Amino acid sequence: MTKILILEDSKDCLDAITVMVEKVSDCVCAVPVNSLEEARAALDREAQPPFQAFLLDINLNMDDKDDLSGILFAREVRMRKEYAFTPIVMITSLANMELTAYRELHCYQFLVKPYNEEDIRKLVGKLLFLSRQGESRDASVIVKKDGVNYKLFCKDIVCVRAVPRGVEFVLLKEEMKVLYLSIKQLLPRLPAEQFLQVHRMCVVNQDYIDYVDIVNGLICMKNGDQVEIGITYKSHIRQRLQL
Repeated sequence: MTKILILEDSKDCLDAITVMVEKVSDCVCAVPVNSLEEARAALDREAQPPFQAFLLDINLNMDDKDDLSGILFAREVRMRKEYAFTPIVMITSLANMELTAYRELHCYQFLVKPYNEEDIRKLVGKLLFLSRQGESRDASVIVKKDGVNYKLFCKDIVCVRAVPRGVEFVLLKEEMKVLYLSIKQLLPRLPAEQFLQVHRMCVVNQDYIDYVDIVNGLICMKNGDQVEIGITYKSHIRQRLQL
């Protein structure tokens, strides 16, 4: 399912574009919001699964021709690591804003008012294609270390442990310590079907579990590491691994 957030201040326009977007395919789920506040709330409320695209009206105040609330929200979206590369489409009638948004926000495309149903159909078709391409690529997570962004492929992560002031990624070929990142912050960015929290200070990749000893509270990983099972996590682990 491709989930698209649509931000438009005009209720009539919002209703119309929502209908047109969802009409394109049964695989599309539109989340319509009518204000900057609603958009921010939806970004937190609808975190899982994350949005695959954003359609954002630049001007959210028809009484203020200089209002750029849509641009502001796009910047907030881009600040979230999980949306660093998610397609953002700006809805605008202000041609002079195109260059600014393209340069600063890496917009995928503009939807210029007045648009019609065919414009929406073509646009959503492209977004569906991008979404399917993204699903077929290896899942990854982006982390920042020493001011540099690193893309870690989930298939290379054996487990993640909490350490003082951050976390440590145990990878197939190395270990990487990332400061100012917690297990709680990281977990929503990892594929839920692949990673399992087994302790308040540890998350493991199920693909690398060799043996689970519930009685003694230990998980043996294929790389030879042993991971302690937290008491409060035993029931969930049994259910998840069907033990």
